[in-house]
Amino acid sequence: MTSRHQPKPRVLITGASIAGPTLAWGLERSGFEVTLLERSPQQRETGQNIDIRGTGRDVIARMGIRDTVMANLTGEEGTRYVDDDGHPYARFAKEEGEDGPTAEIEILRGKFAQILVELLPSTVELRYGDYIVGVEQDASGVDVTFHGGATERFDVVVSAEGRSSRTRRLLFADETEYRDFGVSIAYGTLDRVADDVDQWDWYTAPRGRVASIRPDNEGTMRASMSFESEPMGFEKLPVEAQLSILRERFRGAAWKTERILDGFDARFNEFYTQRMEQVVVSRWNKGRVVLLGDAAWGSGPTGMGTTLSLVGAHILAGELAKTLDNRADTPQLAFARYERLLRGYADSAQGLPRGGAKLLHPSTRAGVRAMQTAHRIAASKPVRRFATNHLLTSEKNVPELPNYPSLRL
Repeated sequence: MTSRHQPKPRVLITGASIAGPTLAWGLERSGFEVTLLERSPQQRETGQNIDIRGTGRDVIARMGIRDTVMANLTGEEGTRYVDDDGHPYARFAKEEGEDGPTAEIEILRGKFAQILVELLPSTVELRYGDYIVGVEQDASGVDVTFHGGATERFDVVVSAEGRSSRTRRLLFADETEYRDFGVSIAYGTLDRVADDVDQWDWYTAPRGRVASIRPDNEGTMRASMSFESEPMGFEKLPVEAQLSILRERFRGAAWKTERILDGFDARFNEFYTQRMEQVVVSRWNKGRVVLLGDAAWGSGPTGMGTTLSLVGAHILAGELAKTLDNRADTPQLAFARYERLLRGYADSAQGLPRGGAKLLHPSTRAGVRAMQTAHRIAASKPVRRFATNHLLTSEKNVPELPNYPSLRL
């Protein structure tokens, strides 16, 4: 570790959602001076349900926050696939230690981010309302220029900003590919009504349309609507235009689609959209700058984004910690080890099969019936456990978590 006479290496982490605070916690415990920067003027409290699966559960246990997380679950008890009239035709119950459509750990993104940020000691500097606009680096450090006008020098810079990472676009544009999966998604919050249940209800309609409603632990319900389309700039339109397109797209759909649309209108400020696409970056580091989380490997909702962020942050913190004990070790070598451990895991977990997203959005009635048959078979007792463990979770090529002594409470 650093001696009393050596200054602590300075690390700048951008993005205070999941990966950023997890990394900040690990680096501070290992002996780094950490600054966590968030572009939003305050901590983001919004967001939908997220899953913590498989190896992600090991990370929160090492961090000592499993009990806190378990006390803040959404209350979702399972997943039901419903028909036009809302009758369930296939069910997956939530089971301890299993990760089907409803994982063992379901928590709101904003709440989980809050838990992680509150875990940080006062020695981690939290900054809000600023972002990187320029980076110059040499063999010994990185000079960062911020939108607010300041310039500072750091030993390492980590971008954990999300799929639309500004820092990645600034530094890794030539190494980045975007794979579009042909689906747009809208999310929002609904007022809870008397007949709502603590299940994730999932409805598929012809013309490539899917809608869902799931519970939270705040007295409301979370909803999503997705539809097949060619890229058309839907995600960049004003909210009023997005809502108008959704109403047109879902005209004639059954179940509770009208209720969802009305709820999106009523809770205007909690509505947001995204395109289902995957970010593929040929290398995650450049000099003393490295990408983490969705900035490096993000895609649409695969159920593995949060887990990958936790595992990636844990491994990156542990590998960087080794550089404090060995003068011959460098951030670049730590980055190489991090990528070697994570690359296969991230690629398999976030990489959707070609045509997979469109397959879940059938265009015809016959396609919907085929999808319903597949759901019934997957939910039947003879194949349910196999489907849960192999078809409905995408954790593959899982790295064995190294033992990092400083990253355990």
